[in-house]
Amino acid sequence: MLTKIQFAPGIDKQNTEYGAEGRWTDSDMVRFRYGLPEKIGGWSKLIAETLIGVVRDMHAWSDLDGIRYMALGTDRKLYVYSEGAAYDITPIRRTSGTLTNPFTTINASAVVTVVDTGHGAQAGDFVTFSGASTINGLDMNKEFEITTYVDANTYKVTYTGSTASGASTGGGSVTATYDINIGLAASAYGYGWGTGTWNTSTWNTPRSTSTVTIDGRQWSFDNFGEDLIATVSGGGTYRWDTSVGTGTPAAIISNAPTVSRFTLVSPTDRHVFLFGTETTIGSSGTADPLFLRFSSQEDYNTWTPKATNTSGSFRIQDGSKIMAAARSRGAILVWTDTSLHGMQFVGPPFTFSLNQIGANCGAVSNHCVKDVNGITYWMSQNSFYMFDGAVKKIPCSVQDYVFSDFNITTQPETYCGLNSEKNEITWFYCSLNAQQIDRYVSLNYLEGSWSIGSLARTTWVDYGVYEYPYATEYSTTATATTPSVLGLTAGASTFFIQEFGVDADGAALDAYVTSGDFDIQDGQELLHIGRGIPDFQNLAGTVDVELKFKTYPASSTSITKTSTISTTTTKFDIRGRGRQGQLTIKSDAIGDNWRFGTLRLDVQPDGGR
Repeated sequence: MLTKIQFAPGIDKQNTEYGAEGRWTDSDMVRFRYGLPEKIGGWSKLIAETLIGVVRDMHAWSDLDGIRYMALGTDRKLYVYSEGAAYDITPIRRTSGTLTNPFTTINASAVVTVVDTGHGAQAGDFVTFSGASTINGLDMNKEFEITTYVDANTYKVTYTGSTASGASTGGGSVTATYDINIGLAASAYGYGWGTGTWNTSTWNTPRSTSTVTIDGRQWSFDNFGEDLIATVSGGGTYRWDTSVGTGTPAAIISNAPTVSRFTLVSPTDRHVFLFGTETTIGSSGTADPLFLRFSSQEDYNTWTPKATNTSGSFRIQDGSKIMAAARSRGAILVWTDTSLHGMQFVGPPFTFSLNQIGANCGAVSNHCVKDVNGITYWMSQNSFYMFDGAVKKIPCSVQDYVFSDFNITTQPETYCGLNSEKNEITWFYCSLNAQQIDRYVSLNYLEGSWSIGSLARTTWVDYGVYEYPYATEYSTTATATTPSVLGLTAGASTFFIQEFGVDADGAALDAYVTSGDFDIQDGQELLHIGRGIPDFQNLAGTVDVELKFKTYPASSTSITKTSTISTTTTKFDIRGRGRQGQLTIKSDAIGDNWRFGTLRLDVQPDGGR
């Protein structure tokens, strides 16, 4: 007798495989849409070049001439992508005066010692030399990564690919231009004085545990008209003027606070907000993680409140630091690590009002929030939430799976991406033992179904400015190619166009979805399946239909039967027997694509022999 085998949409990890009868229990590279599982879209490199460091935020916009841009901030660089190429617009921290003969070489060595009094650099920073004379065969008019910090006046660089032909000091009259200091590629526990509980362990011994987390480098971007406002976490706020061209670095906003966590521009009144910033502007020691400031209206360079402007500030009381902010429904929502607050423009003399609208619902990172048509979704430390006028916990059928395998230390790297064409919000996060993003959990916000899988995307931007979503992936072992830097250490990001084709940048995109167990009459009788009739939509290539049979939920062995389905397959023979069955749909070849419908199986009760 033919029986329809149907499953409710979404992955259920809260139940056992048997308890999740009628549900799907596992997946990778599969989403649910209109109640049915389908393979996600593929991706392809947007540009061949790779970027230095791990990208932590992206922002797309167009200028008044219709030229499209994408800002990308890494732990080591700031880029802008436009018209098929990525450009280095990292802000300049310092330009030296004229240095006289600052280079010292060693014969047959690629290491060059540089003297620049009060250079302010650290190992891993970037410096570009100009005006230098060749020294022992080495042309030093290039960009270098600083290999070794020696002291406040001296450091070393490495001349990749060449060695000095002699030992001497020279270089003539040289100018050194330094990028802003680099940050951490990932959040980590800090060790040293003050990071542990007082009077524990023994004096003068190293600690292997810590309660203090040092956040990895983050960027936040927004537009002020056609220009880019960029804030680096724990550092300054910069403006990149589209009219100056892609060859010009972003410039510091001179009157803005010097230390902030992130930025946002209010929607209609155009105030620039800085969150987790200084209570005394220009005094980095006064940075307060719960303090926020806003500039005067239409003026990103006026921050000191006066009767003649609309700048101002607030301090939030609930929480230990401001984590995120988003524009929604004519207001700005602000999250701390424990609470949610709303700010509304009320005009002079107060400019904005601030009210708490939720508690015990904090955000885990700067970029874990997405607003969709006035409804805001975010990830907290142990739940998912939404705000549609009231704070609500989102029912989540994979909650234990996600939060029991969630790296607390690297929570600040969590990134939320919107795929509005598929009605999908995805949180990319680090699993328990990962130092970089390796997992995702997705919510179809119209249907309420969840999916899970492994995909290392550090950032994601929805289609709109560009016709497809864009995303980035980070490799700790690859060496970046743009810009060209001598002595560059490993760590590079690849820029992808997403939902493009059906393959993983030319390789097979493996995908599967697995059901919970199904049976006959609650397992009173064994079942026998002799044949099946497949039902697929958008099928390309082949798909494997796999059925596993076992006698009891705790049985350690099972019988697996697999049939390969193509567009010409009308039926398949399976011949399996057991008290309960489990279905898996999977594909693993280049060009495969599918959307699963309703499987019909010839199911008969069988004897217990």
